[in-house]
Amino acid sequence: MNTRSIYKLAALIFILTLFLGSESLAQRKKKSKSTVNTVSYDKSTYEGLTYRSIGPYRGGRSAAVTGVPGKPTLFYMGATGGGVWRTKDGGSTWENISDGFFGGSIGAIAVSEYDNNVIYVGGGEVTIRGNVSSGYGMWKSEDAGQTWTSIGLPNSRHIPRIRVHPKNPDLVYAAVLGDLFKSSDERGVYRSKDGGKTWEKILFANAGAGAVDLTFDPNNPRILYASTWKVSRSPYGLSSGGEGSALWKSTVVTAICAFP
Repeated sequence: MNTRSIYKLAALIFILTLFLGSESLAQRKKKSKSTVNTVSYDKSTYEGLTYRSIGPYRGGRSAAVTGVPGKPTLFYMGATGGGVWRTKDGGSTWENISDGFFGGSIGAIAVSEYDNNVIYVGGGEVTIRGNVSSGYGMWKSEDAGQTWTSIGLPNSRHIPRIRVHPKNPDLVYAAVLGDLFKSSDERGVYRSKDGGKTWEKILFANAGAGAVDLTFDPNNPRILYASTWKVSRSPYGLSSGGEGSALWKSTVVTAICAFP
C-alpha cells in the first residue's frame, strides 16, 4: 500500500469515528431525557377553585386549624378569643367543644393519627399583633373533644405548634414560643412520652428566642425539624430576628442538635 492510500484510509477512519461518536452521544442524550419523569395537570382541573368563608363567626381570627386523615369533613379550629371549635360537615355547621373546660386564645391543635379520639391543644396565638392574646398551657381530650384535661406547661404563654407521633398518641412535642413581652426560660421544644403527664425540655435556644414550628420527616418520624424565632412585642413596636433564630434537626428521639 502506497503512502497516498494510507492517508486516505486514515482520513476515512477519522471521519467514521467522529460520526459514530456524535451519533452515540445523541442517543445517550435522548435516552437521558426520556428517563425524566414529569407530571402535568390540565388547568381545568383546578382553575375553577375559589375560597369562601365557612365560619364560625365567633371568637376572632384563627391560626390553628387541623383536619383528620380519612375523614374529609371533620375539622377542628382554634380561635384567638373563643376556644376550640369543630365541624363534622365540612364547615356547614360549627360547635364549640371547649366551653366549660377552657377558652381564650388557641395557638395549636393536633389530632393523633393513630387514635383520632386523642386531641392536644396548646394555648396562645402565634399572630403577634399589638393585641396578641396568651393562653393557658396544654390541654388534652381522649374522647374526641367531649371532655378535657389540663396537662401542664401553664407558663408557656404561646404554643404555635404541636406534633403527635403517628404511631404513638402518648409521644407528643410542643413548640413553646413563650412570653412575647419579656425574656423567659420557658421557651423551647418540649416532649412528653406519657401523654402529657410529664414534660421535658429538649431544645432551648436562649431566653429571647422561642420555638415556633415543628414537623416530622414524612417518611421517618424519628427525624424531627424545629424552628426557633427571636421575637418580642411591645404596645408600640415589634422586634423580629436575631440570635437564636434558627432551624434545628433531630435524628434521634432523645436529642436535638443545631442544623448548621
